[in-house]
Amino acid sequence: MTGTSLLSAPVLSPAARLRGLKPDWISDPKVWRTEVLAGLVVALALVPEAISFSIIAGVDPEIGLFAAFTMAVTISIVGGRRAMISAATGAVALVIAPLNREHGLGYLVAAVILAGVFQVVLGALGVARLMRFVPRSVMTGFVNALAILIFMAQVPEMTDVPWPVYPLVVGGLVLMVLFPRITRVIPAPLVSIVILTIVTVAAGIAVPTVGDKGELPHALPVPGLPDVPFTLDTLTTVAPYALAMALVGLMESLMTAKLVDDITDTHSDKTRESIGQGVANIVTGFFGGMGGCAMIGQTMINVKVSGARTRLSTFLAGAFLMVLCIVFGPVVSDIPMAALVAVMVMVSFATFDWHSVAPRTLRRMPAGEILVMVVTVAVVVATSNLAIGVVVGSVTAMVIFARRVAHLADVTSVTDPDSGQVVYSVTGELFFASSNDLVTRFDYAGDPDQVVIDLSASHIWDASSVAALDAIETKYAQRGKRVEIVGLNEHSTLMRERLGGTLAKNH
Repeated sequence: MTGTSLLSAPVLSPAARLRGLKPDWISDPKVWRTEVLAGLVVALALVPEAISFSIIAGVDPEIGLFAAFTMAVTISIVGGRRAMISAATGAVALVIAPLNREHGLGYLVAAVILAGVFQVVLGALGVARLMRFVPRSVMTGFVNALAILIFMAQVPEMTDVPWPVYPLVVGGLVLMVLFPRITRVIPAPLVSIVILTIVTVAAGIAVPTVGDKGELPHALPVPGLPDVPFTLDTLTTVAPYALAMALVGLMESLMTAKLVDDITDTHSDKTRESIGQGVANIVTGFFGGMGGCAMIGQTMINVKVSGARTRLSTFLAGAFLMVLCIVFGPVVSDIPMAALVAVMVMVSFATFDWHSVAPRTLRRMPAGEILVMVVTVAVVVATSNLAIGVVVGSVTAMVIFARRVAHLADVTSVTDPDSGQVVYSVTGELFFASSNDLVTRFDYAGDPDQVVIDLSASHIWDASSVAALDAIETKYAQRGKRVEIVGLNEHSTLMRERLGGTLAKNH
């Protein structure tokens, strides 16, 4: 039957098979236009960000711009989440800045390459599966904290600046709100950037520009090996920084991928994305870049503001970045920072989950869920590190969940005077939090000589629960009473057979 179905399947011509392999943007001019324009907007927004992160890391601006170029181009090919932007980021810059300050650029580049290797290994080991343990309340806090950080990053650009900056920012915001009502063919952020640049140049308005951030590169990066001695001492020096960078980069990238999944209602390959981030960092390191990970703000520009959905926009964001820097450097240098600030303020507003803080939502949300969201936001804003916030928020959620489940375990007893025995019925999940109180729920002195503990309505999850049962048996045995444990399911039986009788003795 299988052979018949295969033989009866339609035979496609090479041309038809080729059409099936073509990406959407090749056959659909509308998608092609959206992706190209989105890539251009993101490239313009990447320039000042990459330069700023270079300053944080203590390297020349071209190091951050090279990283943005190589990360975006490479991840567009090997990544697992379409339309997501990866480039030099502030989180990575903060991790590797001390290494560059103490040992120099060569060690920084070596750490970037090693971090990429770590990410490939972690991705292959399935680290992406850990994302299932991130609760929705943590994800909501992550998104809201991200929006706050994006806005806070713009505050320095609006502090101690010439007064024309403020009307320019307001004008940029008005353009981005009103222009989509006229047409959505051209992204509103691109229109805002072009118009504000023309206005400031034509009118000779003196305001901070992209060129004030640093000098743009004049040529493409050249591959090479890091300038470090290839010794064990070098490895031990860069390894801690590389591991920290790998973990932070994967955390931010996987969280961003999940966010894009929700926005686009599509699924992404998180394992491929993890490995792809590693490959992109390895390539970036060999081209002398400072490394990076998913850029959440620029991804929001690409996906949510510009409507991009394919790998083309990610590839073009990196390609356009180098073209803008090398070919159109003088023009890009004249772009007022106010225009880019307006774009990022709009992105922060669009990113924030306003529904999550609406009074109606908060009234219906369990207190524990609200606490987890608030803790995540507070930690992220306090540390300016999204990864730390996600970890603390997830741990908080687990603690709250453990406390909630622990209260569900209960013990009830029925004494049968005719048979001279007492039957205890244990209900709920038995693990370290709930089993700690289990030992205190029995009347060791007053119970008859025969005690039955029925666990048919419960489940043993860990060694703490087995140890608690051993302790109960020991306490009854010390009084010459016999305990029979019944109703164990298969998993609980195996757990008790493997660990029973050993934990109490060791204790």
